[in-house]
Amino acid sequence: MFDNFFRAATRIADIGATLYNRGLVPATAGNFSIRLHDGTLAVTASGVDKGFLKQTDILHLKPDGSPLTPLPATVKCSAETLLHTRLYADNPEIGCVLHTHSRPAVVLSRFLRRRGQDTLILNDHELLKAFAGITHHETPVALPLLDNSQDMELLSTEASARLAALDTPAIGYLIAGHGLYTWGADARAAFIAVEAIEFLLQTELETRLLEGHS
Repeated sequence: MFDNFFRAATRIADIGATLYNRGLVPATAGNFSIRLHDGTLAVTASGVDKGFLKQTDILHLKPDGSPLTPLPATVKCSAETLLHTRLYADNPEIGCVLHTHSRPAVVLSRFLRRRGQDTLILNDHELLKAFAGITHHETPVALPLLDNSQDMELLSTEASARLAALDTPAIGYLIAGHGLYTWGADARAAFIAVEAIEFLLQTELETRLLEGHS
């Protein structure tokens, strides 16, 4: 974890530029956060372009998501801040949360939810070993699938309950037609999780397309 807000904000900006260049946070999509040693959070503001983040685009918030100091009239917290704060509250080992809006995540999550599936189980992928504690490609991991909602209190509560009820280790969750939420003990671990999950989602999507044409 970072002990300095400005260092955390710089790291978030670097992550944003990289993910933007990879097409994972188009337009103003996505949001990112890092938890500092004192429990406060560095979180991207609402409506900002994640590929070109400025220092003023990243807010210093209390653990509950409220601003440490009053915000300018033109700046506001992301509506999805509550999804970040709930993850931090539920798991003290999480140090960074990243939310992306890739095409595979949007398409696959929407496709699966429309067919009544509520969890995507991944296994038999060599890249699963990128996640802490997984040493074998046949180890199953879970991505719960949630229906999209503008009610963040409801969505955060549902995500929390779904993650707590899983028997299979969760590496993130998907909001149908919206995107991926994942996390790590620090910014590097969370970034690796995004890389790995986005690759796995692309692989799953292409595999299903091939199976549909076989």
